[in-house]
Order: sequence, then structure tokens, then C-alpha cells
Amino acid sequence: MNCPLLFPRRQAGFSLLEMMLSISLFIIISGAALGLLNMAQKRFQTEGQVLSSFQEGRLALDMIVRDINDSGYPAANQVPAATLATGYAVTPVAWSPVSVNPCAVSVCTSPGNFDLILEELNATTNTMQWIHYQLVGTTLFRGTVDKAVAGGGADPIAATAAAGMFPYATNVINNTSAAQITAVNAAYPGTFPGGAPVPIFTYYCDIPNATPALCSTASAANNLANNIREVEVTLIVLIQQPDMQTQRLRVVTLNGRGHRPNPNR
Repeated sequence: MNCPLLFPRRQAGFSLLEMMLSISLFIIISGAALGLLNMAQKRFQTEGQVLSSFQEGRLALDMIVRDINDSGYPAANQVPAATLATGYAVTPVAWSPVSVNPCAVSVCTSPGNFDLILEELNATTNTMQWIHYQLVGTTLFRGTVDKAVAGGGADPIAATAAAGMFPYATNVINNTSAAQITAVNAAYPGTFPGGAPVPIFTYYCDIPNATPALCSTASAANNLANNIREVEVTLIVLIQQPDMQTQRLRVVTLNGRGHRPNPNR
């Protein structure tokens, strides 16, 4: 008779094969979890960059539209005669060169597809100022100067350049290279219709007894810088880094429209 105290029953354990299978399964599951985590982190970073670029572009667009809406105020009959030289808006949308008075939108350096000068009241100094937006490369610059400082007859572009133009929005690719336009259109068809640059500023001129029409289609008598009623603004902003998963370019397109309030200016 066997004695259980002298001959204990052997305990069953894991075989080497079972251990190897368990470790293999653990590695597979851990790898899949880490892969999903890495994918989620990349997606989070990409979406964070998209949101940041969208917010920057949205702020820039809102400011441009607000400036357009405020342009052309106050009118000549709202200020004392002694301050007419610098105290009222000669025209809501100023033009350059000033030697052409006034000039057709298609002839002016500004207003142009990527260049806009507005004239409005500086509430701080209570005098009129020029506000200049200009795209240089992929950076949209903004500059201001009081007309009282620059002189009422000065050229707005030269005056704002002398006062200082400062980066306002970056990675604006409305007028980018043909190669990048092709790449963006491949990722987002129709972003650049016809593969051509997209104007930041599109102008609508007053037409007698009619709704405002594209200045480029208006008659010579109406296609004038001081006859602009509305400005449509389009910003195409390139995200700084491509999608971290697909390496595809990411862009954000924002649209807005400013409307000058005084139809008689």
C-alpha cells in the first residue's frame, strides 16, 4: 500500500509549448493594442494641427470681413470741414497707384486678387486710416497707417509699407506654385478650379438699378475701385504637416464676404 505522505502526487504544470503559445498570443495582442494607440495618437496630432490652422484662418477671415464691413465710414457730411482731409473716408476700398484716379479693378495694383486696401476710422486716434492686406509667398501680411501721418495724397501701398507690414496669417496657398496646386487638387479635387491660383479677394461692383455684379464683368463705368460694394474672401490654408497616417496633404478652405454699409460712398 502506497503512503501519500511518502509519495506525494506530482503537480501538473505548463509545458514549454504552452508557454511559447501564451507568450506569442500576448505579444500579438500587445502589438495590436500598441498599433491602435499609435494610430490614435497620430490622428489626434493631425486633427490638432487641422483645428489650429482652422482657428488661425477663421480669426484672420473674421478680421478681414469686419474691416470690409467698417470701411467707408464716416462719410464727408459727418465730420467737420476742418478735418475733411484726414477725417472721412474718400472711398471704402482705396486704390494704388494713386496716379490713376480712380482706376479699373483689373488695372489697379490694389485692389487686386491678393492685395486689398481699405479706408476706415481709427477709433483710437479718431482719424482715417488705411488698412492693407497683402499676400507675399504664403504669408498674408497686414499693415495700417493713419492718413494724417502718411499724408492724404500719399500712395497707400508705400505708406503702409513704410509704417510696417506684419505677418497676419501663414501657410496661405491661394497663389502657390503649379506643382503644389497639382498636389492639392489630387488630394482635394476642385480646390483650385482649372489648376489656377484662387483669388483671396473677389470684388463686386455697384450696378445702377441692379444687384452688385462681379467687377470684372461690369462696364468700364462701373468697374472702378471706388465703386466696390462687396468683397468675397477665400483663404486656402495648408496644414503644416501632412496627415501622419496617410502622408496626404491637408488643407482648410474658408470663405466669407464683407459688405460696405453705405451704398452712396
